[in-house]
Amino acid sequence: MKSVFETEVDIPQARLAELYANPENNIKWMPDVEKYEPISGTPGMVGSKYKLIPKKGNLVFTVTVISRNLPNEIRLHLEASSVNVLVVGKFIALSSEKTKFLSEEIFTFKGFNKLFGFFAQGAVRKAHHKHMNSFKEFAMSIK
Repeated sequence: MKSVFETEVDIPQARLAELYANPENNIKWMPDVEKYEPISGTPGMVGSKYKLIPKKGNLVFTVTVISRNLPNEIRLHLEASSVNVLVVGKFIALSSEKTKFLSEEIFTFKGFNKLFGFFAQGAVRKAHHKHMNSFKEFAMSIK
């Protein structure tokens, strides 16, 4: 299942990309994430791994940075017990002060959760859009 979010942000491309690529910022804009825990590598760099611990529930994601071509793009692989997610964040300069931000998330549900994923597509897309709007608000608040 694929979810796509696109918006324009009044922030320079390089600044927006850096804010998004820094995993320490996740807890500042992901309202359902309690804690960020580095596992290995230099945080945010290719090959680095970290965990995102939720405030509620037990869906802990282990995140691996699979490519980092800033200020244009970053690719992350998120893995949890019930789902894998490929995240592609793209940053397209529209002007020196405005950037188009595009987030693509491709979900692969595991085992019995495949059925859940099929029926929960609307909720998953809604959560993705909520997170990306939250990121945009965070970025705008600290330009």
